[in-house]
Amino acid sequence: MEVFGNTNEGKEVKKFTLTNKNGMEVTVTDLGAAIVSVKVKDADGMQRDVVLGYDKPADYQNHTTYFGAVIGRNSNRIDQAKITLDGVEYQLEQNDNENNLHSGKNGFHAAIWETEKEEPQSVVFSYLSKDGEQDFPGNMTAKVSYSLTDENELVIAYEAESDKTTVANFTNHTYFNLDGHKSGSIEDHELMIASSHYNPVIDFKSIPTGENADVTGTPMDFRTSTKIGARIGDDFEQLKFVGGYDHNYAIDGADGTMRLAAKAKAARSGICMEVYTDCVGIQLYTGNFIKKQDGKDGASYDDRHGFCLETQYFPNAVNDANFKSPVLPAGEKYQTTTKYCFSVE
Repeated sequence: MEVFGNTNEGKEVKKFTLTNKNGMEVTVTDLGAAIVSVKVKDADGMQRDVVLGYDKPADYQNHTTYFGAVIGRNSNRIDQAKITLDGVEYQLEQNDNENNLHSGKNGFHAAIWETEKEEPQSVVFSYLSKDGEQDFPGNMTAKVSYSLTDENELVIAYEAESDKTTVANFTNHTYFNLDGHKSGSIEDHELMIASSHYNPVIDFKSIPTGENADVTGTPMDFRTSTKIGARIGDDFEQLKFVGGYDHNYAIDGADGTMRLAAKAKAARSGICMEVYTDCVGIQLYTGNFIKKQDGKDGASYDDRHGFCLETQYFPNAVNDANFKSPVLPAGEKYQTTTKYCFSVE
């Protein structure tokens, strides 16, 4: 553990670096339980940091990119920022085109988490989200653990429990660039998503129609490894709505067990990343709205300089009977795991 810096409010923020026998390093911070860096060796044996981030805690607070952060209680969007639980309607913060995105400004990404356990290859954070925080009901105890295996797997495990019925739909919002975080566009990355159906959105507000649409014959089809940029500019309404890819995919065969959801590869570095999860969905976001800004280590970031693969329940699932519900009954436990596995080809 070392001091990362201070928040805008003067609170001390820590960071923790996990290492394995292969020289892979993962650094996380207790601010937002966020991933700050992931350093892996490329095809030539040179170490590259493959995630976007900032040099100091205040930068994470001052931007709305959610770089590396744990998102909760609810990831993605909720239509009109309204939910109904046990017959009671709750109005959440409207922070994205009248919708609630990533639980608003006081989401898990903004909190300083408690450090429960620290080991050379793992760290466990916990956070008490009090009743009414983010406008959700219930006192929720949340945990996230990061583990780095000697097989170059970064394992993220989430747990939560609440004393009132609430919503539990966590994810991690890391932006990856497998050529290195300073490498510019990710459009030449090859991507495979193990999904034959995705959730089309109604319009630019990105609320799903409720449909699981077949990807066949559309630019949304990544069942065969395809460059991210190959069809991103196609004359296709869904891409135009959100300036590229920002859609949830229904993972084929999802049944609550771990399965391959996606695989990405960078042509220049040879670094590959496989995503395994027990979740039902995975959001592909191609960094369409990063906007020009300064990143860590003197980097300059811009649109499509990183991509996200966020495992989750479907967007607006709390309000859509067509989707598996993220509602967590009082006293029951929420548990989910995602693995990001790195290799070279």
